[in-house]
Amino acid sequence: MMRAASSLSAPPPLRGYSAHYALPVAGFDLLMTLRRLKLIGILTPVAAVVLLEIARAALIGSLGWRQRLLLDSIALGAILGFSLIIFRFVDQMQNRLKRQNSELLALHAAGLDVASELSLDVVLKKVVEQAKSLVGAKYGALSVVAKDGHILSFITTGISTEERAAIGPPPVGHGLLGVVLHEGQHLRLEDLTRHPMSHGFPANHPPMHSLLAVPIPCKGPFLGNLYLTEKQNAAQFSPADQETLERFAVQAAIAIDNAHLHEQAADLAVAQERLRIAHEMHDGLAQVLGYVNTKVQAAEMYLKREKTEEAGTQLRELGTAARQAYVDVRESIIGLRSLPGPRAQLQQLLEEYLQRWQEMSGISTSLSVDAELHLRPAIELQLVRIVQESLTNIRKHARSPHARVEIRRRDDKVVATIRDDGVGFNVDTRARGEFPQFGLTTMRERAESIGATLAIESKPGQGTTVHFELPLTDEVVE
Repeated sequence: MMRAASSLSAPPPLRGYSAHYALPVAGFDLLMTLRRLKLIGILTPVAAVVLLEIARAALIGSLGWRQRLLLDSIALGAILGFSLIIFRFVDQMQNRLKRQNSELLALHAAGLDVASELSLDVVLKKVVEQAKSLVGAKYGALSVVAKDGHILSFITTGISTEERAAIGPPPVGHGLLGVVLHEGQHLRLEDLTRHPMSHGFPANHPPMHSLLAVPIPCKGPFLGNLYLTEKQNAAQFSPADQETLERFAVQAAIAIDNAHLHEQAADLAVAQERLRIAHEMHDGLAQVLGYVNTKVQAAEMYLKREKTEEAGTQLRELGTAARQAYVDVRESIIGLRSLPGPRAQLQQLLEEYLQRWQEMSGISTSLSVDAELHLRPAIELQLVRIVQESLTNIRKHARSPHARVEIRRRDDKVVATIRDDGVGFNVDTRARGEFPQFGLTTMRERAESIGATLAIESKPGQGTTVHFELPLTDEVVE
């Protein structure tokens, strides 16, 4: 058994996100240059023999054909031998460049795959899977480590869910997995069981020997290590594997930081929206309680005057208001539970909301959302709230058995429509209380806050349609 290739060694540190990374275009240019060198190597002996013949004739004079053939053969043999050496060197360089070009293409594809995700959990899983594939390892793991060395999260690939469950709980930071690798460090071993910090494996753990571990140089609060074990078709991981993994770790760090920032932006947007909804609920409940107080006082007055019929009317109106307030509160709670988050897609979120809303309102709904539409959290949040407010108006005022929600990408715009088949109203001459002025004002304010426009189309007996349009810019889509 050979000794371990290295322990905790420190090659030159990675300097920023762009270190150790080059596009394969430069390698292609070098391949073309090498091919031209080969052509030159073929033409050079011929040109050399011609020049030698001219020089010999000028300096030595006329010789017999045997002497001339001997001299030409010696010169040609020397030139051909030199050319063969050059060809061998060029072939070695060409093969090396081909391998590097293939590795860079694979690295580029892996980086794009990881960076295409915004969910942090999905990004971490893809990082491990792509790293395992890049260096030809059988198993892979990624640990997210706290500053005290405690492992916060441990993601594996290469073993089934059943095998992972049989191993038991994830590691807690002892042994080799507790070694925090800082930027520029790595761990490359032929047999990890011989390392002084190795504590062995738990029951049902597959055997592992070769190990390659590098840090993920995130700029955010994460401190993590990539572990690859059991090099396929070799006794240990090579220095080239280490360089490839270090390049990929830099790209993975960018993707992880991006996903973390996306989660923070989504969480902040949701927190702000929850506060806004809380204020709206408070204002709405204050109005309801004021109305209840008025009705109670009126009922008491009628009862004192023994006007039971009028008192009964006030109590019935009070009951209607209480039931309406109850439905409004339930709908607000559903809205609070259905706000966009970092792990929820727009279509999935609306599907879950509409399912609960249908059960509560008794109004059937249909939903159509472009699957390829990815909006920024703040934009998505306002769009979802406009849809929710529109559905609330349908429940309260439309008397419609059905509602339709469509969100599409049309040319350079996001277009959303919420339609009902209800009683409708006259948009130009609506009376006070005929349509929810406060709700419409709120929706328009939400649309304007993100640079969108909102319009209402309705006619008596022909239902109502809410139109939402938002120009697509870099600040809108992800």
